[in-house]
Amino acid sequence: MSAAKKLYVIGIGPGSIEMMSRKAFSILKKVEVIVGYKSYIKLAAEIISEEQEIYQSGMGAEKKRVVKAIESALNGKTTAIISSGDAGVYGMAGPVLELVDKRNLDLEVEIIPGITAANAAAAVLGAPLMHDYAVISLSDILTPWEVIVKRLKAAAESDLITVLYNPRSSRRKKQLKIAREIYLSHRDKSTPVGIVRNIDREGENIIISDLQNLPLKKVDMLSTVVIGNSQTYAAGGKLITPRGYNL
Repeated sequence: MSAAKKLYVIGIGPGSIEMMSRKAFSILKKVEVIVGYKSYIKLAAEIISEEQEIYQSGMGAEKKRVVKAIESALNGKTTAIISSGDAGVYGMAGPVLELVDKRNLDLEVEIIPGITAANAAAAVLGAPLMHDYAVISLSDILTPWEVIVKRLKAAAESDLITVLYNPRSSRRKKQLKIAREIYLSHRDKSTPVGIVRNIDREGENIIISDLQNLPLKKVDMLSTVVIGNSQTYAAGGKLITPRGYNL
């Protein structure tokens, strides 16, 4: 009986090799084929060898990358498809498993977790996620904007700390402004907001502001935005959300 064919779906973390798990590093060093978005391939370039086959493509070609990775694995090549952050958080784990299930393929899929943008941004900002929080993407490419607005209102009203992914792009400028207005209707205008751009990459930049003065134009697709809850405060250049300990 032949061994089951296998595909690795790997989260490489926010940027640097130092923030990648040892397991992810080890697997990427030994696989024959690596598939990924071109920017993520660049992040992993220092551990990729000339002997490895690389398939990379741009934004919007996610299905092609998934199909390529699955075909490669089914052809008997040890293959990994990579995502930044964690592969199961807006990454490639979902599409891979969906397609394997839809086509009823005899393929083992192993998912290797990575540090998410939410956790990496929180570490840079201090300790803003010490209590319950929500993660919401403002990209309406795959999710209807009405659904996103409903989720924003629910998170704002329930006083959840909120991490915003894909907050603003050159073509999507109104979404973050609307999100701020939603939170201002439920939170004090002085609620702390942290913005981290290029987390763990060259040119990393940190902004600590508040809802009222959130600098919309300084936020882009390389930014992660963290909106505090009613207890979050800023001190010593850090954001802190009390967990409730009697200190």
